[in-house]
Amino acid sequence: MTFLQRRCTLMALSMALSLALAATSALADDVMILWPAGWDVEALPAQQGDGQPSVNRQRASKNDDNGDPQMVVELTRTTLQPGHQVNLQAVLLEMRKAVQVNFSHGGYQSVCTKVHEGTLGDIPSVESTCQIILNGGHVMTQTLVTASTPGTAYSLSYAGSAQGYKDNEAQVKGIRDGLKLQAAP
Repeated sequence: MTFLQRRCTLMALSMALSLALAATSALADDVMILWPAGWDVEALPAQQGDGQPSVNRQRASKNDDNGDPQMVVELTRTTLQPGHQVNLQAVLLEMRKAVQVNFSHGGYQSVCTKVHEGTLGDIPSVESTCQIILNGGHVMTQTLVTASTPGTAYSLSYAGSAQGYKDNEAQVKGIRDGLKLQAAP
C-alpha cells in the first residue's frame, strides 16, 4: 500500500469516527465545494442505511505534474437527529487518536497541535494539525476539523506530503473559508 493510499484509508477512518456520535435523519441540501482549477474531484455517493446516519462526502486531490497527489481534501456532512448535540472536541480527539495509532502501526510518528478553535466556512469549529514523521524526517501534514450546526455535523480533513501541504495550504484555506454551511435565514 502506498503512502497516499494509506492516507486516503486513514481519512475515511477519521470521518467514520466523527459519524459515530450522529443519529439518523433526512438529508437536506448537499454542501457543495467549488473546487479551483487543477483539483481532481472524486465522486462519492451519499450513504444512508437502516439505522445509520445520512452522510455526504466530497473529496478532491491536487496532483503534481506526474499525477501523484500533493494534497487530498475531504469534507463529510452528517445529518443529526433533531436536538442531538455534538461534542466537537471529543470527536476531534478521537479522529486525531485514530490517525496517530494507524500511522504508528506503519512505523511513523506524529506530533499534533493542541485542539484549538477555528472556523469551517461560516461556522465555529475546532481543529488540530499533525506532522507525520518517518525516521526523523517530516513526510506529511494533516489537519482535522470538526464543526456543527443544529441538525448537521461536519468533518474536514486535508493532508499532503510535507511539501505538497506547504504548496497548497493557502488554496485549501481559501476553499475552507469559502464554504457556506449555515442555513439561509
